[in-house]
Amino acid sequence: MARRSLTSPASVLAKAYQRNLKAMTRATLAGGKRLAGEVKRAARQLNRPPPGPGDWLAGMALGPAGARRYHLYRPPGVPFGEKLPLMVMLHGCGQTGRDLAVSTRMNRLAARERFLVLYPEQDRMANAHGCWNWFERRSGKAVAEVATILAAIDQAMLLYPVDRDRVAIAGLSAGASMAALIVTRHPLRFQAVAAHSGVAPGAAKSASTALGAMRGKHMPPVLATAVGKAMGAAAQFTTLPPLLVLHGDADDVVSINNAESLASVWATATGARPAGTRMLQRGQRYPARLTDFRRGSITQVTVCEIAGLGHAWSGGLGSQAFSDARGPDATRMIWAFAQRAFRERDRSARKAP
Repeated sequence: MARRSLTSPASVLAKAYQRNLKAMTRATLAGGKRLAGEVKRAARQLNRPPPGPGDWLAGMALGPAGARRYHLYRPPGVPFGEKLPLMVMLHGCGQTGRDLAVSTRMNRLAARERFLVLYPEQDRMANAHGCWNWFERRSGKAVAEVATILAAIDQAMLLYPVDRDRVAIAGLSAGASMAALIVTRHPLRFQAVAAHSGVAPGAAKSASTALGAMRGKHMPPVLATAVGKAMGAAAQFTTLPPLLVLHGDADDVVSINNAESLASVWATATGARPAGTRMLQRGQRYPARLTDFRRGSITQVTVCEIAGLGHAWSGGLGSQAFSDARGPDATRMIWAFAQRAFRERDRSARKAP
């Protein structure tokens, strides 16, 4: 008579555990492969050159805030020995440097006008939304990121043919706030700065106060002088480079009151006074009101308030997020503003004894 095989409950559970463990391992490996594939696709997209001629060169800089990627656009046909101006572009929240390049089409202008463009990249580990931490002054993150962005600029100057006397910086939203903060701390490094839809330095010390500052609640005009002192270098007369402020009056993310506040702080710091207002209207684009602040014959601040523009790059590629093709061309305006600042610096240098 054949013996009947008996299986203990423990043996059944062990076999079931082994089967489940194998299934979980296969699922985990498959998920890991999918995640790795997504990371690779994201990396390819990040490094894929924006449309147009020229070189899209990847790099990485180390600073107090850690490592930060960047891309540098170099126009085609740069001969050995030629020095080119540098435009530093800081993206906003929810963007990458490539997004900003595509939206603003700054590279297309750089190819025609012959200048380099640097796009530092915020790390999502430093800010989940990709925002530059311009507001984290209490924790020290803001200052660390300032130094790290400067490290990227220094690396670009070392590796590429940058004319150190013709460097400008611009940004959108959080990038605009960070650009202004960088310049107030290192004013002699730049000849011009443009802030599109940003907040004045000193208006926030933490994430919680940043929200109020974005709504325009922390920067009434009577505080302009106090905020100027908080900015450090900005409190010293005549040290700051010229500033172009662009902002839409339909911006529901960053109040347009910040444009007036930033201009007031900059004008106070440079001893500039209002010098008249003019209207800009080109074709069917949104109209804009421009106000200049001058110290003597030098324009220290220009404010461009754009009617109907929301939280978007004015005159940018309409198919992109945070971009509105119906506004005046901010890209051209920023470069023209920077060129005027370069020329003024050259004139001042020639007059110096």
